[in-house]
Amino acid sequence: MPPGAATPTPRSGWSRAATGLPLIALAVWSRVWLGWAALIPCVLVALWLWLNPRLFPAPRRFDGWMARGVLGERILVSFPDAIPVAHRRMARLLALAGLPGALVFAAGLWTLRLDWVVLGGALAALPKFWFIDRMGWLLADWRAAGRSEWEAP
Repeated sequence: MPPGAATPTPRSGWSRAATGLPLIALAVWSRVWLGWAALIPCVLVALWLWLNPRLFPAPRRFDGWMARGVLGERILVSFPDAIPVAHRRMARLLALAGLPGALVFAAGLWTLRLDWVVLGGALAALPKFWFIDRMGWLLADWRAAGRSEWEAP
């Protein structure tokens, strides 16, 4: 990996997947108990989500599922014009597929319906996991074409 390059961090990916939506839900739901003071946990969760990718060291190996997904996503973001149309189309489709779940999640938080929060969170997370898997496929195709994930094509 070149010096100064952003490091894919599968630990960050896993910890965000495990804590992101539950912490958001808890912070927003805390308005019931804390009133306007619930802004404090909301800000703390936002800080955690921003800080999380910066906290973890580079992985020793890049062959795990999350590491491959993170590398593939970095390729998608870094070299969008070099990505085959099928991969770009699927990335957009999966991003849009999570939107209904995010809306149900938000509606559940607004109305304090725990069943909607759980259902919406699941419906939002599943396309994200599929997206990560698809980015691993993109990485495999990228490497099969003889490209390095650290250099422009």
